[in-house]
Amino acid sequence: MASTRGKQTVRDMLLSMIVISAVAGVIYIFIPHDDKADPVKAVDYRVELLTARRAAPYPVAAPDGLPKGWKPTSVSYERQSANSWHLGFLDPDGRYVAVEQSTAPAKKYVAEVSQRATDTGRTHEVAGEAWQHWEGPKYDALVLHADGATTVVTGSAPMERLTQMAAALKTS
Repeated sequence: MASTRGKQTVRDMLLSMIVISAVAGVIYIFIPHDDKADPVKAVDYRVELLTARRAAPYPVAAPDGLPKGWKPTSVSYERQSANSWHLGFLDPDGRYVAVEQSTAPAKKYVAEVSQRATDTGRTHEVAGEAWQHWEGPKYDALVLHADGATTVVTGSAPMERLTQMAAALKTS
């Protein structure tokens, strides 16, 4: 009796696996899916931008007039953490660019949001302002200290794209 019972258990397990596999196959075939769809969804940051501009003690920057192909992917404003504004984008080539602003102590803040970049001592002239050039192992950054806040344009994109973002920033 014991040997028959063991065989039934293995047989039942195999039958269960066949049924589960068949159901999974039917679901895969009949549920629509797009293998070519972009996995990164664009976000609409307008409401968060208006909220941050009302709440922040500094002029909050966001791009205006970027060419086609830039995709906003993340946004946040944290009043508790030194009034930190974050706006993340993918450039037309799919590389990351972020606008970061805060009233936090600049040296520590810039190193944090730029993934440990350091000041090169060089500057870039962008839209009539001298931005500090920082370089790091993961991200490079452009840094501007003005109006009681530090603005950082950082990311994995090349300096040309960071400069393009910095030039597009407007505070109203």
